[in-house]
Amino acid sequence: MSIVRANGIDFHVEEHGNGTPLVLLHGFTGSAASWSSLSRDLARLHRVIAIDIIGHGASSAPADPSRYESEQALRDLAEVTAQLGIDRAAWLGYSMGGRLALGMALDHPDRVSALILESATAGIQDEHERQLRAEADLTLARRIEDIGVEAFVDEWEQLPIWDSQRTLPVEVLLLQRDIRLRNRAVGLANSLRGMGQGAQPSYWDRLSEIDIPVLLMAGALDRKFVGIAGQMGIRIADATLSVIPEAGHAVHLERPSEFFEDVYEFLARHERPNPIRSRERVEWT
Repeated sequence: MSIVRANGIDFHVEEHGNGTPLVLLHGFTGSAASWSSLSRDLARLHRVIAIDIIGHGASSAPADPSRYESEQALRDLAEVTAQLGIDRAAWLGYSMGGRLALGMALDHPDRVSALILESATAGIQDEHERQLRAEADLTLARRIEDIGVEAFVDEWEQLPIWDSQRTLPVEVLLLQRDIRLRNRAVGLANSLRGMGQGAQPSYWDRLSEIDIPVLLMAGALDRKFVGIAGQMGIRIADATLSVIPEAGHAVHLERPSEFFEDVYEFLARHERPNPIRSRERVEWT
């Protein structure tokens, strides 16, 4: 692990392995530690770089909400990878991290060779709906600051979106809770203000600009994001859709073996011409 200073912010980075670079971006309330098991597996073939997004984990959590805005966050990530000597990499992002990875592919396309989006969206198209979400994000940000991280995590973990995780082993759930509790209220609150779905621009009209291979992943139990992934796939020229059975929003946590298999196969197909495919995929061409 190391600290990389980019644009005045300290970013905590965990690296494993050698080979072609793969950047991992976690979701809201997560950190680089969210990828610990996957990082070790993928590091057998790749140089895996897991970054604590601004306001999360051991990275800086500045008090200025404007420092978290999506455009600035993307510039930060570009600078972090540049300082690590990475010109171009495959990027894998989950949920909030997926939105940022998508933004990287659109705003910094020279830095992205392939894209893996897990339970991610291209944003909210309707302006009124986006404004309502921004107001909800601001309300949640204030609540985090009012009640503190532990009480917020208690509430966050009861949301219906996590119902599919209720049967996971206790040690898995405790590790995820510990990762969440290591965050700070100011970082989580300002992340919602600066890069929440209400603040993030809609990328829907720009998806046709993407000219790299894209893997869109969602859990079959997370019907909302299965639908979003399908709609995104229609607009991206070289997109593959992977819907993982018996998984919800956090596919990498709930079905890690299947998640690894699909990511590994996608990267192998991207990096090697005409590989043998282990099973069929739904693709748009």
